Amino acid sequence: MNMINVERDESGFLVNPDDWDETLASALAEEESIELKEAHWRIIHLVRELYFQSGIVPELRHIMKRLKTELSADQATRKYVYHLFPYGYGQQACKIAGMRLPRKLWLDV
Repeated sequence: MNMINVERDESGFLVNPDDWDETLASALAEEESIELKEAHWRIIHLVRELYFQSGIVPELRHIMKRLKTELSADQATRKYVYHLFPYGYGQQACKIAGMRLPRKLWLDV
């Protein structure tokens, strides 16, 4: 998907999460200076899965709860997620996962 043809808000988040694909995710990650590895993709796909189950962007606590059931306890921490996405779960992980601007960030704008 061509980045030019994807509608984004002023913060760079997708307006329509259905426009997302892995090529777009890689381009968004490059904008954020993140090289996506398996651990990043796990969180990105989990964000999308939970979003499509509930219709809302999942909070980090829901991601960590799910990681705790799927991985080791040391990978289900804020520190681990922020190691992968240094500027934050909402600011980077959700953006790369093709979500709209998370409500918490929207309230801070």
